[in-house]
Amino acid sequence: MKLGFVGLGRMGGNMVQRLLADGHELVVYARSEDSIRQAAARGAVGASSLEDLIARLSPPRVVWLMIPAGKPVEEAVATLRVRLSRGDVVVDGGNSRFSDSARRAAELGADGIGFLDAGTSGGIWGLKNGYCLMVGGKAEDFQRLEPALATLAPKDGYAHVGAAGAGHYVKMVHNAIEYSMLQGFGEGFEMLQTSGYDLNLYQIAKLWTRASVVRSWLLDLLVLALQEDPKLAGIQGYVEDSGEGRWTLQEAIERSVPVPTLADALFARFASRQKESFSAKVIAALRNQFGGHAVKIR
Repeated sequence: MKLGFVGLGRMGGNMVQRLLADGHELVVYARSEDSIRQAAARGAVGASSLEDLIARLSPPRVVWLMIPAGKPVEEAVATLRVRLSRGDVVVDGGNSRFSDSARRAAELGADGIGFLDAGTSGGIWGLKNGYCLMVGGKAEDFQRLEPALATLAPKDGYAHVGAAGAGHYVKMVHNAIEYSMLQGFGEGFEMLQTSGYDLNLYQIAKLWTRASVVRSWLLDLLVLALQEDPKLAGIQGYVEDSGEGRWTLQEAIERSVPVPTLADALFARFASRQKESFSAKVIAALRNQFGGHAVKIR
């Protein structure tokens, strides 16, 4: 199929490669001119702007956005809304908040433009292994996009999960589960690292990939990381979050769903960014005050 593709970063660039390799016709646009040239060298048609991309596509058009959530998506959708025609479809494959996606679907729908929110998982390995795609929106718009979805995903790796917003809701919860899994591996391997035994963490991680109940793709990736750097000496223990964990926690509070593991994992990421914990200072000062316990002076 022919579609426009906006955003050629780590995910988007690989997705474009996978689509081109399977014979799809792509018109691409990104802020980086170099990434446009690279895609053009593989067979895509480069566009100089979002407006140029739209002009190079014949109705009914499909435009896939693979750009950061928030303002970039908001601005892109606003531009597309005034330039696309009835029957065109916009796909947001980034990590937008599900409520924003539902709103955008309603706004575009008022002008007869379809909208699909495609939660996309697979990371930088998606080019080789394919992407897991969780798609929300109208069934007829999903069916139009299926040829591209079938190329991007492995067998049984994509699904229409519900109405507009459902795709990003499912992806949000998917990422929240990921937070907890990562935290579990982090805590477990810290226990091994501080055990007092001379343990080979790479050996243990690789061992656990063989018939262990904790074997997983994440563990496979940890094996690769430990193979490259057995003590992870070259990595700072600073962990960012991209928003989905916060959104899931907020949604859980609204719906009175207990998610203590997610909350702990999210707060552990916050703690990883502190050069020094002020709360720990307060606790040390209070222990000194009520019990005379020693404090460390800077």
